[in-house]
Amino acid sequence: MESPVRSSVIIVGAGISGISAAKVLAEKGVDDIVILEASDRIGGRIRKDEFGGVSVELGAGWIAGVGGKEPNPVWELARNSGLRTCFSDYSNARYNIYDPSGKIFPSGLAADSYKKAVDSAIRKLSNQEANHDSELSEAPSTPKTPIELAIDFILHDFEMAEVEPISTYVDFGEREFLVADERGYDYLLYKMAETFLFTSSDGKIMDNRLKLNKVVRELQHSRDGISLTTEDGCVYEANYVILSVSIGVLQSDLISFRPPLPRWKMDAIEKCDVMVYTKIFLKFPYKFWPCGPEKEFFIYAHERRGYYTFWQHMENAYPGSNILVVTLTNGESKRVEAQSDHETLKEAMEVLRNMFGPDIPDATDILVPRWWNNRFQRGSYSNYPIYFNHQIFDNIKAPVGRIFFTGEHTSERFNGYVHGGYLAGIDTGKALLEEMMEVVTRKNESQAFLLEPLLALTGSLTLTQTDAVSGLHKCEIPRQLFLSSNKLGLPEAIL
Repeated sequence: MESPVRSSVIIVGAGISGISAAKVLAEKGVDDIVILEASDRIGGRIRKDEFGGVSVELGAGWIAGVGGKEPNPVWELARNSGLRTCFSDYSNARYNIYDPSGKIFPSGLAADSYKKAVDSAIRKLSNQEANHDSELSEAPSTPKTPIELAIDFILHDFEMAEVEPISTYVDFGEREFLVADERGYDYLLYKMAETFLFTSSDGKIMDNRLKLNKVVRELQHSRDGISLTTEDGCVYEANYVILSVSIGVLQSDLISFRPPLPRWKMDAIEKCDVMVYTKIFLKFPYKFWPCGPEKEFFIYAHERRGYYTFWQHMENAYPGSNILVVTLTNGESKRVEAQSDHETLKEAMEVLRNMFGPDIPDATDILVPRWWNNRFQRGSYSNYPIYFNHQIFDNIKAPVGRIFFTGEHTSERFNGYVHGGYLAGIDTGKALLEEMMEVVTRKNESQAFLLEPLLALTGSLTLTQTDAVSGLHKCEIPRQLFLSSNKLGLPEAIL
């Protein structure tokens, strides 16, 4: 068996964080990288699929936080790439709430129920703020009726901006845009990747530094470097590793660490909640739902919270597609993932017939993503409480020796969002560059110290001792000295 080739940096995971981190390194000349991706594509939780004749987004689907004074970096990427999007207005969803008999709740009742839910949520946040150093309290009032349960689901599982002071909306604006482009949301990642990875004219990445279907199962780390073993028995060595895997994967046993990660690190990782967010797509032979203005989103009020509650038609995104999407979360997501698509279709059709009558047509197709049972994801995104122990967050983000961590879960202000993952990758790439520069500086200072007596005794050198030492401190070491002493494998571009 051939000895593994050692590189400067291995990046585990080719989602938006991994790609953006790699781009930062490459732009600074650190192109001696390897990207190990467990699946057969890049994108991570940004994933499209062909369904009903159009491209649908199974994971991240919106660019959230648009229209403010500060530009959202992902929105800028989308604009520069000509990505097609549609504005999503959730504000009227509360007035399209159906009861199990198919009647829409009166707007006055819906507005009152919504105000009550918002007031309750604000009181809960106030209690949490007053007691954030102790155990968080429960909401002052618990929703009981179907409409209260439905609105509670919208507020908390959909993270409406009216309730929580979400940094995304504060910093970037309160508008959201649905990605509706046949090239897919992941087109943005391919555009980033082509700036530093060799890509064919049809957009396919051909660079052998990107290795797909490489499932990392063991990570050995020491003061001297990193060794990664993949499921197919391959071994990769590097000076540093950036782990761009989800918080769900870190909580699972997919990757074994040798030696184990320190207790402070694992305690922090285990305390982060993971949200499961499932968009179920249904294709119909024709439309039977309202499609006029302010009708894109509608809600089903059931006695069980989150039971096929939030619906959206895709006519604004793809006219004539005849596709409905229903969103489930957490417990309902896990329950549906464990059953057959046929059973899920049966449940969804029963709900739709309650809303729109018994004569509506059967769906001709269904698509059910399974993010929880996907061992490369183990959930949809991290879910930090509003008032969270900042030390725990810092511990989740902090490097362990030569292991650096990135992903949306390491973005304190924007966790759970695509731009959070994008910015986290940039931050991690910069942090690693700083670490590499510090190593070079320490090494140069050590070399200067060792050279001082040699230079003092060698009168034939053309350089003075002062000039030599000054040059070393400026990283102007001769190429021969660099090559002979660079045991860390640092790229010359960084010097």
